[in-house]
Amino acid sequence: RRRLDAARAARADRLAPLLHRRAAQLPVAGWPGGLFGRRDALLLTLAATGMPFARLARLRRGDIHVDAGTLVVTATGEQYCVSPESAVGASPAVAVYYRWAEIQAFLDAYPNTDLLAQHLTDPVEIDQGALTDRQAQQPLLTPIDRWGHLPLMPQPMTAQSLAALVRDHLAGRVPARTPLPLRKQRGQDDNPHVQHETEVDLDPHYYERGVAARRQARDSLDGLAEVFDAIEARADALLEELLTVLEEL
Repeated sequence: RRRLDAARAARADRLAPLLHRRAAQLPVAGWPGGLFGRRDALLLTLAATGMPFARLARLRRGDIHVDAGTLVVTATGEQYCVSPESAVGASPAVAVYYRWAEIQAFLDAYPNTDLLAQHLTDPVEIDQGALTDRQAQQPLLTPIDRWGHLPLMPQPMTAQSLAALVRDHLAGRVPARTPLPLRKQRGQDDNPHVQHETEVDLDPHYYERGVAARRQARDSLDGLAEVFDAIEARADALLEELLTVLEEL
């Protein structure tokens, strides 16, 4: 593609240093700035390869790996590589990738936003083992809301969102993330290492109310299957009538 489109190749070569420089300036710690910074740094790093945004949006976690200090991305049969700048050491892109992979590995083990916020404020070591088949098929770049929440069911960002985000970074239009306070865990005071035992009085009628609510829901929904069967039968009949009319035209 670079040989066939010299103008595109020249544009990519011109933008690549800017994208790498901007990626290196993004925060990697703090809440939620570190979360956005790690994801956006990987996005900018991958965009510097010249990979189309539509292909970036389709990347899965299993499509990217490190080989001898080189970040290698395989997308629909094509390989994009970010090699080290010298023969010694690894490409800075490898550290960028590992920082975002650490976030995804943390959420694999602890799918909780509050715990993730504490991790980015006071990091702990996370084992980034081999991905399972399910994890390898999950999107690599995912949306994040303003509070730092990622989708409960992993979903990819759109190509339009990725392109707009890269343009905003290049233009310096991405606002700084205001640090958010961490929510204290139950049983902790200002010292997170001090635990306090707290007595909890459970409502003795909790289970009875739950059983009654489920029984009421069952009674309310009783017969719903028959209603759906009738609707389906009527839809089939209408389809048959429509096909008959079309055949007679």
